[in-house]
Amino acid sequence: MKRQAKAIAMISGGLDSTLALALVRRQGVEVKAINFYTGFCITETQRRKGGRPDGTVPQNEALRAAADLEVDIEYVDISGRGYFDMLVNPRWGYGANANPCVDCRVFMMRKAKEIMEAEGADFVFTGEVLGQRPKSQRRDTLRIIERESGLDGRLLRPLSAKLLPPTIPENEGLVDRALLEDISGRSRHRQMKLAEQLGIAEYPQPAGGCCYLTDEAFARKFFDVLDAREARGEERRIDREDVLLLSTGRHFRLSPKAKLIVGRTEVENALLEHHVEGRARVEARDVLGPLALVEGQPTWEERVLAAAIVARYGKAKDAPKVQVEWREGDLVEVYEVEPERDEAKIEALRV
Repeated sequence: MKRQAKAIAMISGGLDSTLALALVRRQGVEVKAINFYTGFCITETQRRKGGRPDGTVPQNEALRAAADLEVDIEYVDISGRGYFDMLVNPRWGYGANANPCVDCRVFMMRKAKEIMEAEGADFVFTGEVLGQRPKSQRRDTLRIIERESGLDGRLLRPLSAKLLPPTIPENEGLVDRALLEDISGRSRHRQMKLAEQLGIAEYPQPAGGCCYLTDEAFARKFFDVLDAREARGEERRIDREDVLLLSTGRHFRLSPKAKLIVGRTEVENALLEHHVEGRARVEARDVLGPLALVEGQPTWEERVLAAAIVARYGKAKDAPKVQVEWREGDLVEVYEVEPERDEAKIEALRV
């Protein structure tokens, strides 16, 4: 009799990783699932911030999938200096926006390898599908990820296994290759049919992913932070607070030395309130409107401009004048400004 294998499953809770989990589980392999939080997952960030703009709170699909398939799962937060350094200087470059997909997968796989070794597991597996994503799931990049992560021969992709070289667990008989799949390409029809066959009914609708870094608008804000720091002679870097604020509010670049962030909802206003330290807090007096933060060292003219933009997004946007409070620590100033109505000017500043 073959011994029972143990594996580490990297799951997102999407259709592909759920299917990979089910395929390996049905072969009697003991599985521990892991889900990595990078700081850039849209749904998890929304959960941490209190919900979506419409007030709904998304569920963590990885936790749901693991519960549905009765698998233990470890939630691993990898957001931090090492991951952020990789984002700023990706060895294999960016995708269409700020997404260093190959470097990101290598980083995650290295962490998965550490967990595999600590758990005494035999291999790691994922829901990756050959040819599904243009940068990170080509045959050559799949091989790069396996090699650079140190998982040579111990990284199984159950959905495309028959199209890839046999792995060590297959060669050792710990996994039956005949019970794995040969899916490739971007269509999800095969996966949906397989889900029906395996009795998997609940899964999120396949989409383009849930990573802020693949979003064009977010990418502009991401590179704006790096470029502004470089222009000031500082290190090109990103930190945890940057990551949170990049996904919050409207961003306006007043100059390389100053940026304005304007809340869009009550939830965002409350979040910005927790990040006032080291920034100016800007808010219209006596009228409903957004809370805003100003980072850096704005000139007097930029202060007035920031106040006018904040007034423009409040309930008094049609008033001839609005009093806007500018608070930095114990120092409070009030600017009486005309709400900025030049849409072209506002758009030119928007990041």
